[in-house]
Amino acid sequence: MSTADRRAACIIGVARHTWHPDDAEVREAGGLAPEPLDMWERVTRAAAADAGARGGEGLAEELESIDVVYSQSWQYDDAAARLAERLGASPGRRRYSGIGGSVPHVLATEAAREIREGNLDLALITGAEALATVRRLKKAGEKPRWSHRPAEKRPFPMDMEFDPSEISHSVFEAYLTFALFDNARRAHLGRALPEHRDALGRVMAAMTSIAAASPEHAWFPVARTPEEIEGPTADNRMVAYPYSKLMTSIMDVDMAAAVVLASEEKADALGVPRDKRVYLRGYGYAEDPVHVAGHPELWRSPALAAAAGAALAGAGIGADEVAHLDLYSCFASSVCFALDGLGVAEDDPRAAAVTQTGGLPYHGGPGSNYVTHSMAAMVETLRSDPGSYGVVSGVGMHMQKHAYGVWSTAPGDRVVTDPAPYRAAAAPVGIVASPEGKAIVASYSVLHGRDGRPERALLVCDVAAGGRCYALLGGGAEALAEAEKVELVGRTVTLRPEDQRNLATLG
Repeated sequence: MSTADRRAACIIGVARHTWHPDDAEVREAGGLAPEPLDMWERVTRAAAADAGARGGEGLAEELESIDVVYSQSWQYDDAAARLAERLGASPGRRRYSGIGGSVPHVLATEAAREIREGNLDLALITGAEALATVRRLKKAGEKPRWSHRPAEKRPFPMDMEFDPSEISHSVFEAYLTFALFDNARRAHLGRALPEHRDALGRVMAAMTSIAAASPEHAWFPVARTPEEIEGPTADNRMVAYPYSKLMTSIMDVDMAAAVVLASEEKADALGVPRDKRVYLRGYGYAEDPVHVAGHPELWRSPALAAAAGAALAGAGIGADEVAHLDLYSCFASSVCFALDGLGVAEDDPRAAAVTQTGGLPYHGGPGSNYVTHSMAAMVETLRSDPGSYGVVSGVGMHMQKHAYGVWSTAPGDRVVTDPAPYRAAAAPVGIVASPEGKAIVASYSVLHGRDGRPERALLVCDVAAGGRCYALLGGGAEALAEAEKVELVGRTVTLRPEDQRNLATLG
């Protein structure tokens, strides 16, 4: 007799697969991985088999809900319907997601809510990217010729609008925006620049050891030292200070993952063994301001802390009771902001194991689908450590969207309740398009070209009249070099507009 609530939601089956370039299957296909639809089908059937349910693969035919995470590799006319056809399923709920690192966990908690409310009993979340294969084809002057292409090209589903000043100053790349947050945090901590890069090297190097222990799944299963991670070297150029290439998330991978969720009642009916079930014990979701300059405090994320707190409260535990972590790790700032939000110090032993996969730079960051992999990996970890708690997090867009979940093989004695909606303590800071005069540097980063040379430094500045602006640092190569040696946060600059951009000189 089950001890869990009959409507409790649990993950019953997981699967993940990576198609490495040297795998026999890939070599036999001329260096190409399967198309995403094939990947979805394979990991879904593997997840169904992993559940250990009566009927084996027949479980996939009973799916009542299919969520497919947006694939940047290829667009289908109806992704979820095509997968349902492959599986022989007739789900009443079929959805294709938008983009963002928080998406898979949001889908999981939405499915769990539907399960809890009696609207669903069996749900699938899956995603895949074949971006490494797309890249190989492009180098050969070719394009994918995969199935079920839509009749008309569809726009990329970007669900945020850039501020005009972000467009004029080219504030687009995640490696730039997350570096801005990182440098603001460094200044807030009062760390010297070399000391901070040493700290980041230690956090990231620990992740490489976890990736190295999982060569089947990790795209880069190589353990590295903090010094190797920090760079810069000929093979590890600086990208956006303080981030080297080895600190940067890699999307060009070929991999897929799937998780199957069920109600406790359905898991019993399917004959899923108890030791396969991993329950959602608490969850939280919150959003920071859309624009980087709009964050009142660039050095931390109140929304992240709120989402983490809601998830822990839902599970009825404190952060010190969490045994396992997979914190979203596109860049060091997302990991360190999460540690700060959980109250875990960088030198805490748990900070040496912030991921179950190896993280996005080393396991690989397959577009919006990484958290499907991290949920699957967390399930595997929790099954091997029954009764313990694991936290999985996702970060969407530019440190804007935060999703947290607490999972355990122990079902708990109550149904998880919806967390209270997050209310920002302060309104977003307004972005000033063309200020003139004195301003104070709130954060900055120096961007480098592919040859490793610094090309420009972007500043986020507090302006005298209130609000913030973006600006480019003047002074040429000498000023760019100094910005990576001497703290600029807190320094006074003089602003002047030129060609729809703001130029800043120190003093």
